Amino acid sequence: MENFYSDNPHLKFHLTHPLMEKIVKLKESGYTEKEKYDFAPLDFEDAIDNYDKVMEIIGEISGEIIGPNAESVDKEGPELINNEVIYARGTRQNYDALVKAGLVGFTLPRQYDGLNLPVIPYIMTGEVISRADAGFANIWGLQDCAETIHEFASDEIKAEFLPRFHKGATAAMDLTEPDAGSDLQAVQLKATYDNHKHCWLLDGVKRFITNGDADISLVLARSEEGTTDARGLSLFVYDRNHKAVNVRRIENKLGIKGSPTCELVFKNAPAKLIGDTKMGLIKYVMSLMNSARLGVGSQSVGIAEAAYREAYKYAMEREQFGKAIIKYPAVYEMLTNMRVKIDAMRTLLYETARYVDIYKAYNFASHERKLESEERQEAKSYQKLADMFTPLLKLYSSEGCNQIAYDAIQIFGGTGYMKDFPIERIYRDARITTIYEGTSQLQVVAAIRGVGNGAYLAFMQDRAQFAVKPELEYLKSTLVKMTEQYTKTVEKVNEFNDNEYLDFHARRLVEMAGNVLIGYLLLYDANRNDVYAKSADIFIRKGRAENISAVSFINNCHPKDVNDFKI
Repeated sequence: MENFYSDNPHLKFHLTHPLMEKIVKLKESGYTEKEKYDFAPLDFEDAIDNYDKVMEIIGEISGEIIGPNAESVDKEGPELINNEVIYARGTRQNYDALVKAGLVGFTLPRQYDGLNLPVIPYIMTGEVISRADAGFANIWGLQDCAETIHEFASDEIKAEFLPRFHKGATAAMDLTEPDAGSDLQAVQLKATYDNHKHCWLLDGVKRFITNGDADISLVLARSEEGTTDARGLSLFVYDRNHKAVNVRRIENKLGIKGSPTCELVFKNAPAKLIGDTKMGLIKYVMSLMNSARLGVGSQSVGIAEAAYREAYKYAMEREQFGKAIIKYPAVYEMLTNMRVKIDAMRTLLYETARYVDIYKAYNFASHERKLESEERQEAKSYQKLADMFTPLLKLYSSEGCNQIAYDAIQIFGGTGYMKDFPIERIYRDARITTIYEGTSQLQVVAAIRGVGNGAYLAFMQDRAQFAVKPELEYLKSTLVKMTEQYTKTVEKVNEFNDNEYLDFHARRLVEMAGNVLIGYLLLYDANRNDVYAKSADIFIRKGRAENISAVSFINNCHPKDVNDFKI
């Protein structure tokens, strides 16, 4: 039996990170729920054992059901019949298996029939399921909507909607419109309060909506008449049982074909307001999007893991000129670089998830009790780290995923271009990761703030204080030098006081920062376990070379040179 959790020791490594003790204690409110729920953990060891068992089940379902169904789901896809989206047979089988195992409602509190698990194991399920079928991971990952309802909705709305997830309710976030893609401030779908029906009514069109015909949808709509910006937008929850939405079509996509992407027409669709009006995009959707970007990070790692394993297996078996192609430097270098990049993507993923776990746990705790001054400061600090790392994660992991899938096809050669092997599906599935939930270009716009406000530099300087094993000191020394180089380069770009020039070099600066930050994360992993020493060494050496290249370009560039690139 294949198990996509137990066959990957890197997952257990991150599940048992030293910060997990703090995370679990916060999530379990000091283990007080054992008095109310007999299945709540007694202590940290009990909780980790429970997470491990849950991941074993997810790994088994992924290896034995979701993975084997992926090819048929890709071929069949969903259908639109009588205004209802019907999943492919394999998709239905996948979801039924997870519902029967009691695994939907992953992070929700037990009072809503949830498992009350932290973000870390939830994100880990996203990686495992994405390795099996990236398209199905989209349907699974939309549990983020439940978390948004839990975080911001009224008690009445939470009581109405949240218990349905454990029973198998699906979710969607209805944000994008034909004229409002990346620019969500341009959303025009109208929300009007009906004083006779005592509810909000939604009218308009949504486009490119993942899992658009879901049971429960979060809808971004313009509630303030006469507005044109984010301050006029609110967030609503719509129940599919009202049957007030027409599914105009299911899009025919390049990849992730098992996940239905729909165009929707709302016509007097009754909905309930989440939180306060005018805060839809500014507060609630921004939180939802950050969770979604974390989800794309886990999806990217899962796809990359699948691509690497397919390429490695093929390289071991395929012989050319009398020996397996894995024996040739041109191939084994590619495979090693893929493995190193996956280790880097994964450590960035779970570091970011840990920050999210801690600040969210403090936020929920603040609803039950007054936080101590030290706790408030810690929550603020971890939220800043999460905000700083999330765009970097989305950028680095999605771009890395695409490169790894590309290289995997190259190792297969012409065979990989045919539909005889799963790698061509994996390659198609990878492409969307740099596009949805904010393109790579938008992630750079978000991440450059960490360059400008010194947050990335502060993290580098803090990590430089960590003690490492003597045999790893040379790597730490290299990172310190890279930090100095990064600092001088940022100063050089800023000395012109030219915003367009800064924007022009933004990606180079963000990627330079990423090479140092991820280098420190891998160094810390190597300090915990020798198995990561090789990845840390290769990543830091390659990162140093990439940063030198970026510095060379910047040092030979002037604001007037930007005009040469204008079309």
